[in-house]
Amino acid sequence: MVQIFEVIVRGHMGADLADALDGFTVTARPGGVTSIIGPVVDQPRLLGLLGAFDDLHIEVVSVNPVDSAGEKSPDAGDAAGSPAH
Repeated sequence: MVQIFEVIVRGHMGADLADALDGFTVTARPGGVTSIIGPVVDQPRLLGLLGAFDDLHIEVVSVNPVDSAGEKSPDAGDAAGSPAH
């Protein structure tokens, strides 16, 4: 099953690097970070993407799943995101 992830990296990406991330939306954000959002088919694909950033010395700030409505998942401890027990 395909999961959408948002990867936040430090710095802003050049057009060539952003173009290389085919299928991902790359957006410069305030505070000197870049948001990269796109589909990840499985864990090895996600690890490969993170490994590529590491090889390029791009600092990954966070990796966050995105829900199907296109919004970030609630933070841990958020009552709206916690299943009832």
